[in-house]
Amino acid sequence: MVARLRVTTVDAGPFTMPRSDLQYGADGMITIPSTVAVIEHATHGLVLFDTGINHRVADPEAAEAHWGPGLRAAYGAEGFTRAHAVDAQLERLGYRLEDVRYVVYSHLHLDHAGGMTYFPHAVHVAQHEELRHAWWPDHWTARGYAFHDYAAARDYDFLELRGDADLFEDGTLTIVRTAGHTPGHQGVVLDLDHHGRIALMGDAAHLQQALDRDIPMPSDWNVEEKLLAYGRLRRLARAGIRVFLSHDPDHFADLPHDGAYWD
Repeated sequence: MVARLRVTTVDAGPFTMPRSDLQYGADGMITIPSTVAVIEHATHGLVLFDTGINHRVADPEAAEAHWGPGLRAAYGAEGFTRAHAVDAQLERLGYRLEDVRYVVYSHLHLDHAGGMTYFPHAVHVAQHEELRHAWWPDHWTARGYAFHDYAAARDYDFLELRGDADLFEDGTLTIVRTAGHTPGHQGVVLDLDHHGRIALMGDAAHLQQALDRDIPMPSDWNVEEKLLAYGRLRRLARAGIRVFLSHDPDHFADLPHDGAYWD
């Protein structure tokens, strides 16, 4: 029997930054991945969860124009190479860009929506509040968004959600709203035939230690909502669903990646 889903992951944007940028009050430096999930659905084709960093950031001069002055260094993205970008990663895995039918975004920050314009013919799935905030961000949260990631995407096919949704109405991929880090943050729960249910939760929490200790990130949009999202992650875990965070290095190591699959 053909599996309904199978999934692998890639790191589409390594960062090296102070741990305190991810967890208030933490010490030291940390190198983290930007996890992109490549999901094959037996009926609906290839689905991505997030798209990592745009390839232009691999070049210091191009990064200045794409992200803005100094942000490549400020985010610790000097280790990002052209081979990390999701278009190159898909090609390495044997996919074509036009194979991607759906792109589901945890949110539209520059390390999650950087590959949007690689997929002009896909359906792009985001919360309504996230789209509004990405196009017209509040001043103090604007730095997390890179307008050039989606400036050419106004005419794309956006599926705007408000809340949870069973994307294909078959129980295989459920979108779970987890606002807090941004106004329209969301994660996905995948129901795998042989590996059970797993939750890919983006930046609903940044590090497992922060989740365990109820510590927010300094640049979260709304701390109260973020801590409520932590509660939702715990509820998923109590239901037996394995929860994975996009930037936790140990979580990425535990996931199948680079062409190894769970189904």
